[in-house]
Amino acid sequence: MEPGAAELYDQALLGILQHVGNVQDFLRVLFGFLYRKTDFYRLLRHPSDRMGFPPGAAQALVLQVFQTFDRMARQDDDKRRKELEEKMRREEEAAAAAAAAEQELVPAPVQEVEVNFTTDAAADRPAGPPGQPDAVQGAVQEAAPGSREDAEPPGSDVGAAQASREPPAPPKRQEQFQRNPDSYNGAVRENYTWSQDYTDLELKVPVPAHVLKGRQVSVALSSSSIRVAVLEGQGERVLMEGKFTHKVNTESSLWSLEPGKCVLVSLNKVGEYWWSAVLEGEEQIDIEQINKERSMATVDEEEHAVLDRLTFDYRQKLQGKPQSHELKVHEMLKKGWDAEGSPFRGQRFDPAMFNISPGAVQF
Repeated sequence: MEPGAAELYDQALLGILQHVGNVQDFLRVLFGFLYRKTDFYRLLRHPSDRMGFPPGAAQALVLQVFQTFDRMARQDDDKRRKELEEKMRREEEAAAAAAAAEQELVPAPVQEVEVNFTTDAAADRPAGPPGQPDAVQGAVQEAAPGSREDAEPPGSDVGAAQASREPPAPPKRQEQFQRNPDSYNGAVRENYTWSQDYTDLELKVPVPAHVLKGRQVSVALSSSSIRVAVLEGQGERVLMEGKFTHKVNTESSLWSLEPGKCVLVSLNKVGEYWWSAVLEGEEQIDIEQINKERSMATVDEEEHAVLDRLTFDYRQKLQGKPQSHELKVHEMLKKGWDAEGSPFRGQRFDPAMFNISPGAVQF
């Protein structure tokens, strides 16, 4: 089987799993199918046997498949653990660097005390001893005022340090994003938040409190880019702009304004896959840490029909009744049962006379 081919059957298997409700019964369904419809449990005991497996071969085959996916699961665990350790290491380094930078911005209080003391003392210093030249005294007195002008107020450096501090950074861990409905399966960015499911994205772009009407907002949306701005005077202030990482369907996308709060943009994906970022050049999220379960609301009509048929067949099988493929053939046979020239004409239609395989019928 080619890599990824097994995923083609996910929706059908998901329907069975949702119906039975637990993994144990799901496995019973699978192995029951092998028991009823295949030679998986038949043993090759004689050289003339044409169907079945040598003793122990079926168990070894099951164990081999289990170990294959068990290794993949362990590799996924190791990958997630290493990524988590790397993230923690980067966060610790960033925190240490931020702390060091903050310490550098705070002035040394000893230097402030020395400057103030020297300045005040120079202003009140009495005339020098009789033998000291007047020029030297004048130079000292002139230096004192100069030192007061050159010295900054005691709180100036602290104020500059506080002003240079940026507002608290948005959360960066995906587990934090997952707790916020506005960033579920998405992220919080500097000027917007975004979330997604399998088929759609939702963006929330905050606007100033005075933006209350749709005409105060300009939204330019194409299949590959977006631009959100608010009108201010004769110009515009851009809130969000960039190119999408994937295409969107503009016919099924729309936007609206929550007055004084945000511009809400609903985007319909062209392809059904998970996005790691909305705009090109932005930090990507780890899609391995999001919830990838598909809602039944996102399943199209064709897939719904397959799931419904599988559920119906399973219930019919449990009750010993004909399944959908058998019922379809029975309807066709009934039409010819009493037809002119039919050897069964006049007899009661008996479905038990026919053994119909599921592959014989196309839905």
